[in-house]
Amino acid sequence: MEALLLGAGLLLGAYVLVYYNLVKAPPCGGTASLRGRTAVVTGANSGIGKMTALELARRGARVVLACRSRERGEAAAFDLRQESGNNEVIFMALDLANLASVRAFATAFLSSEPRLDILIHNAGISSCGRTHEPFNLLLRVNHIGPFLLTHLLLPRLKTCAPSRVVVVSSAAHRRGHLDFTRLDCPVVGWRQELRAYADSKLANVLFARELATQLEGTGVTSYAAHPGPVNSELFLRHVPGWLSPLLRPLAWLVLRTPRGGAQTPLYCALQEGIESLSGRYFANCHVEEVPPAARDDQAAHRLWEASKRLAGLGPGQGAQPDEDPQSEDPGPPSSPSSPLPEEPTVSEPHPSPQNYMSKVTRRIQVKTEPEP
Repeated sequence: MEALLLGAGLLLGAYVLVYYNLVKAPPCGGTASLRGRTAVVTGANSGIGKMTALELARRGARVVLACRSRERGEAAAFDLRQESGNNEVIFMALDLANLASVRAFATAFLSSEPRLDILIHNAGISSCGRTHEPFNLLLRVNHIGPFLLTHLLLPRLKTCAPSRVVVVSSAAHRRGHLDFTRLDCPVVGWRQELRAYADSKLANVLFARELATQLEGTGVTSYAAHPGPVNSELFLRHVPGWLSPLLRPLAWLVLRTPRGGAQTPLYCALQEGIESLSGRYFANCHVEEVPPAARDDQAAHRLWEASKRLAGLGPGQGAQPDEDPQSEDPGPPSSPSSPLPEEPTVSEPHPSPQNYMSKVTRRIQVKTEPEP
C-alpha cells in the first residue's frame, strides 16, 4: 500500500512539474488600455480566438469577431459583451475558404470602421473534413485567405499606425516544406492533410517575415505566434466520435486551456518595445529561433508572389495600396461612424457611440532583425 501511495505521489509530482514548466502558459500582453482602438480577430467564436477577443474587449478595444458562422459569431459576441462589460464587440461574417467572402468582409469593414489597430489571424483548420475542393483547402483557409484580407485592410492599418498584424502559426511549421509547383493542389487523405497543415503553418511564418519586410518604415509591424499545445476545437474537431471520449480527459490533463493559448498572440499584439522584432516567430511570449526553411527570405518572397496570384491580386496590386477608401484621418468622428453594411454581413445588437482616440502621429521606424 505504501509503495502504491509513493508511486501515486511521484506521478502527481511529475505531472505538476510538467504542467507548470511545459504546459501552463505564462501570462503575457502588458497592461496598456486599448480604449479608442479597434481590433479584428478571425475565428473568434470559440477557443483561442474567443479568449483573445475577450482580453482585448476587457481592455476597452472595439473588437470585431470575424467568423464564418453567423449563429455562433453572434452568440460569442453576446457572451463577450456580457463578460467584458464592453458593448463594442460585434460580429462580421467572414469565410476564409471563399475569397469573395474575404473581399466582401473587407469592403464592409472599410465602409463602417474608421480604425484598425490590431489584426489577428487566428482562424484555421487542421483537416479538410468531408469537404472535397479543387484546391488546397488547408492552404486557402490558413494562409491565402489571411494573406488577401491583410492586403485589403493594409490601407487602414497604415493610416492608424503604429498598428500590428499577428499571424497565429504552430510548431508544426518545423515539419513544413513548400513545393511551389503544387501549392494549390487538392489534399486527399489524412497523410496529405498532416503534410498540408505543416506546410500552411510554415507559410504563416514566412508570410509574417515577408510582410515585415514589405512594410518596413510604415509603422505596421507583423509577428508569427505559436499558442502552444492547446485543448481547443481544432484539436478534437476531426477526431472520430468513438475516440473523442477517450481523448478529452487526456487533452484536459496535458494541453493548455484556450486562455493559456491566447497569451502569446496577445503578447505580440500588445507588448510595447517589440517593434524591432517585426517578422519574428514568438512562442511562450518570447522570440524563438526557427529552422532555415522558416527564415529563407528568398522563399518568403516567392511565397508572397505565389500568394498574390492565388488570391487573385493582379500585378498592379502590390503590398501597400496607396489610398484608403476612408478618410485619411481616423481620429474621433463628430458623429457616429458610417452606417453598418446591410444584413447579414454585420451584426451589432447593442450599438453605442464610438470613442476613438485621436490620430497617432508618432511613427515607428521598423527594422527587421535577421535571424542569427
